[in-house]
Amino acid sequence: MNSFELWLRRLGGVAGLATLALAIRHMLTSVRRPAGRQTGPGARFLRAPILGLATLLFAAVMVRLWRPLPLALPARVRAVCLALGSLLYFSGLGLYLWGRRALGAMFAPSSGFGVRLQPEHRLVTTGPYTLVRHPMYLAVIAAGAGGLLLYRTWSMLLFAVTMFGLIVRAHREEEALAAEFGAAWEVYRRRVPAWLPQARCVRRGGRATPVNDIMVRVRSPYEEVY
Repeated sequence: MNSFELWLRRLGGVAGLATLALAIRHMLTSVRRPAGRQTGPGARFLRAPILGLATLLFAAVMVRLWRPLPLALPARVRAVCLALGSLLYFSGLGLYLWGRRALGAMFAPSSGFGVRLQPEHRLVTTGPYTLVRHPMYLAVIAAGAGGLLLYRTWSMLLFAVTMFGLIVRAHREEEALAAEFGAAWEVYRRRVPAWLPQARCVRRGGRATPVNDIMVRVRSPYEEVY
């Protein structure tokens, strides 16, 4: 491993841990607020002690599996992995933080088994939410894939694979949001793709889309990872 790759991995580690710490902090803060509509059998488990324990267990497994994969890559392949992995990883972290800022007080946990909405909130369609409906989940998937290419450890392989479960979580959330927000959510869903930006969204460059014209005082999509 050359010095540049070592430096980049260390930088990625600091950035990743800082982002994770921020996510956990806001997750634990959000679950202390009064709950609104809750759907799914797992919604009752979206509590600070349970989420904290799940986070600790997952972190322990990640530490335990932090060993290099048995791969002997040629120098050119290592360089490609380093470049592509860094692009996906750091872009993913940036997109996650952008989405977090756009959500503001709307930030709250959910899982593939249950969704917990909060009262008196609005539908967020600004920032990265003008481009895709699930930017934070997309960010985590991208960061997981990038981290696997950058670090090439068993831990990152586990993380990259399990984070595709966010697709199931997103589907669960959309069912709850459709039931809760009605026409406003349907208009937003039709105008904004779930995962990959459309050309017309990209050309707007994050500016308000026509869906903002029908903004109403409703609850927001919630995205969190733990």
